Amino acid sequence: MTNESQTLGGHLDELRRRLTWSAAVVVVFTVIAFVFHQQILRFLMEPASGFPGLPEQKPVYTDLTEFIGIAMKASLLAGIFASLPFLLWQLTMFISPGLKPTEKKYLYILMPISILIFILGAAFGYFVLFPPAVKFLITFGSDVATPMIRIGNYVSLMLSLLFWMGVVFELPIVLFFLSRIGVVRPSFLSRNRKWAIVLAFILGALITPTLDPINQTMVAIPVLALFEVGILLSKIGAKMRVKRHDNHVE
Repeated sequence: MTNESQTLGGHLDELRRRLTWSAAVVVVFTVIAFVFHQQILRFLMEPASGFPGLPEQKPVYTDLTEFIGIAMKASLLAGIFASLPFLLWQLTMFISPGLKPTEKKYLYILMPISILIFILGAAFGYFVLFPPAVKFLITFGSDVATPMIRIGNYVSLMLSLLFWMGVVFELPIVLFFLSRIGVVRPSFLSRNRKWAIVLAFILGALITPTLDPINQTMVAIPVLALFEVGILLSKIGAKMRVKRHDNHVE
């Protein structure tokens, strides 16, 4: 057996071992989350402020397996989120041997920052964006029909919103990284601000559960602010890349 095949076999063994540990941790946290699934679901329903105007101020489920299905879904996502630091650590340890010292430093710094920013984006969706959106949806047609909100639909909508708001808040980090490796230039980002405005409102329309322009604007404004922060970070990344290149030339 050649050294190359031995090295490949060692990498595959390491990958299998890290995936096994990652899956085990996710399963453990998911089981723990399922034990507390009622508290998790109540937490997700809190932005609705007790579902005013609904019978017993609670959502309903119409299928026999709907509640247990959404409880398992919420528990799984909570388990994955709780496992995220361990999963990212396993990923970092797997890819770090192939990175240069400078790249390792950025990786170690950006990983925890990315998690914190994701939490910040999800918190923005939970505390700022979702409550008025739910109020609008419940009261919009209440004079014509009585709303009967299914818990499966509500929780899926909430989890989707929290996830995408967390992803959107990662924009500055992504722009910094792309600028750092030379894929995007700050001048290109600055010249295309008008397209950023259009894309921000498109994202607002896709992420928000309503067609209400106020809620869409509540998403678009933070996206534009994040884009401006991303431009500043991309300038820093570009300067760092040029400085590193000059040092190599010398």
